[in-house]
Amino acid sequence: MLSSCRRYADSHPHLVETAFLLLVLAVTSRQYVHGDLGWWAGQPLALAATAGLVPRRGHPRAAVLVTAVCAAVSVALAHLVFPLLLLPVLIALYELAVRAPQRTAYACYGLTLALVVPAALLFGRNDQPWVDESVGPVFWILLPVLAGTAVRSRRAYLDAVHTRAEHAERTREEEARHRVAEERIRIARELHDVVAHHMALANAQAATAAHLARTHPEQAQEILTHLTGTTGSALRELKATVGLLRRPDDADGADDLQPPPGLARLPELVSAFGSAGLLVTVTARGTRRALPPGADLTAFRIVQEALTNVTKHTDAATADVHLAYAHDRLTLTVTDDGGATPRPPGPGGGYGLIGMRERARTSGGRLSAGTLPEGGFAVTAELPAPPPPREQPS
Repeated sequence: MLSSCRRYADSHPHLVETAFLLLVLAVTSRQYVHGDLGWWAGQPLALAATAGLVPRRGHPRAAVLVTAVCAAVSVALAHLVFPLLLLPVLIALYELAVRAPQRTAYACYGLTLALVVPAALLFGRNDQPWVDESVGPVFWILLPVLAGTAVRSRRAYLDAVHTRAEHAERTREEEARHRVAEERIRIARELHDVVAHHMALANAQAATAAHLARTHPEQAQEILTHLTGTTGSALRELKATVGLLRRPDDADGADDLQPPPGLARLPELVSAFGSAGLLVTVTARGTRRALPPGADLTAFRIVQEALTNVTKHTDAATADVHLAYAHDRLTLTVTDDGGATPRPPGPGGGYGLIGMRERARTSGGRLSAGTLPEGGFAVTAELPAPPPPREQPS
């Protein structure tokens, strides 16, 4: 029943407004029965006060002024100061307090008191106590101001909560899209490193095997064996990388995934490039220690990508990998002799250099790359490395 009335009110707002004004007019005009001038003398004032409520939503200050003047005139004509006589001005003050700032509402409240209370004290009925003519209107007129201010504060609070909820929802969606984009970039970078490295290495090994097949068949057989290991390693790393895309509740095959590679697999990496004709020398300075998993993977991928670029872009025969362990940093440098074929120029490098820089920055480090004055190319990365634990005195 209540919902049906609400729907009818929403669909017929003009009829509801007319019925409301007629009710106010009936209640207000009823109060003029007790006046000294008779019932008919008060009807124009009741009608004027009710008409003053028509613009109360669009022009609440004008509504308060009209209804307050009508109330003051009614009181001056010796009508009893009752709350129902002041009903139009009370409604107008409530609408003003709901829509206008609090300072404006209280200013109009003071204006209404300045019109009604003096009129009641100077021209009021002699049989009505002065307390009812002065103190009573102060509280009656204050009630709609307080109620309207409370409603306005409540609406402002609900609007703020709704705005914050919308902002949180929008931020959550943007954060989710950002995380998805970051995850796609990370997986794409990992696939690029795995595929580019193994494909470049397999291509170099296959070319070497094809060259040796005619002159040194036994060496070609050894290169083909390394090629089989390279392709097998590529398949295993691709399986491990794609395994990251599994759902959290899909545990089947999770135990088969290999742990991410690190600097401990440098000898295997050096051996693979050696089979492709690139002699790689690894040197270390400082106290070697284990790195955090993320930094360890980053260091390995940077060395792997840098050596892959050597085989792809040059015909260099040698490359050097230097690891320098400081107190809280690891500086790794990969250099090559350049060979007879210079590296193609490029201001920002390809996706390989971009991926290496992103990896270093993600791990809290930095990377620089460029040609050497004496020829060749150098890639230098600085990565965080926690200091080794202090030995406890015995």
